Amino acid sequence: MNNVRLTIAQYIEGIVAADRVVLAKAITLVESTRPEDKTLASALMDKILPYTGNAIRIGITGVPGVGKSTFIEAFGKHITKQNLKIAVLTIDPSSQLTRGSILGDKTRMEELSRNPLAFIRPTASGNVLGGVAGKTREAMLLCEAAGYNVIVIETVGVGQSEVAVRNMVDFFLLLMLAGAGDELQGIKKGIMEMADAVVITKADGDNVKHATQARAEYQQALHLLPSKNSGWTPPVLTCSATSNTGIEETWKMIRSYKDKTTVSGYFEHNRQQQNTVWFGEYFQQLLQTDYLRFAGNKELQDELTQLVSEHKLSPHRAAQRLLEAYHRAIQEQILKKE
Repeated sequence: MNNVRLTIAQYIEGIVAADRVVLAKAITLVESTRPEDKTLASALMDKILPYTGNAIRIGITGVPGVGKSTFIEAFGKHITKQNLKIAVLTIDPSSQLTRGSILGDKTRMEELSRNPLAFIRPTASGNVLGGVAGKTREAMLLCEAAGYNVIVIETVGVGQSEVAVRNMVDFFLLLMLAGAGDELQGIKKGIMEMADAVVITKADGDNVKHATQARAEYQQALHLLPSKNSGWTPPVLTCSATSNTGIEETWKMIRSYKDKTTVSGYFEHNRQQQNTVWFGEYFQQLLQTDYLRFAGNKELQDELTQLVSEHKLSPHRAAQRLLEAYHRAIQEQILKKE
């Protein structure tokens, strides 16, 4: 099966049957840039849509060294002990060309990767902003169609571009360290505002005191932020993946969030808004792709860019001229077909 191109029906049958090999092949298909693969992938995503939406989607981010992979492995093992299936989409900041340490996360989550109830998929972020890979959404939906109850998206790290992940998950978890300097200055306010909870990691041994103090500081800081539309007040927890403390409490907290926001109607409302955002982003991508099909526009764009950089033409007027050229190219194509 590895060397044979599957049909849509075979993909659907394998995914719904939770065949991990077929699931992996499907994710590879949607990540492909080949035109024939794009057409097949688009049809596949339409077909699997009725099987999606039944998982809880969790985004996990944190500062470098916070122990995201260690936390996720402990969290995943806790999930699978309850006979639930978890899919972890880890975003590797390695090069799209060299692939770098693309299997690094799978190596760090060695025990979880061997668990039949877990599926781990490392994906290179390349030069895609937002802390997520270009086809993370599609991979997430494919995992849902395969029956995974919990989807975890582990992002590259903390930064302003990280916010994209918030628009594709139900719960956004921020992991932080204690005793590593001025914690409140070391994290951007924007990330704090988006977090549905903060978990202080490595709260064991001599670090328990620092973690407890950091918890109080973060809780106070969160209270100063604007109230969330969800009506949820972000809590701050401490945990230790090595001593397996705080993991169960974190899962209970996430389930509590889902229960409360489902009752209030926010959970479904948030997903509807996310679908609308995705639609807009996909349209922009298709529009950009369509624009690039016209070679003349690229040459004109380079010329206009030079004029704008030399202050010989206003950016507004340059954009208008480029749009007009694009419209003319489309019109010429229509006339040729007629």
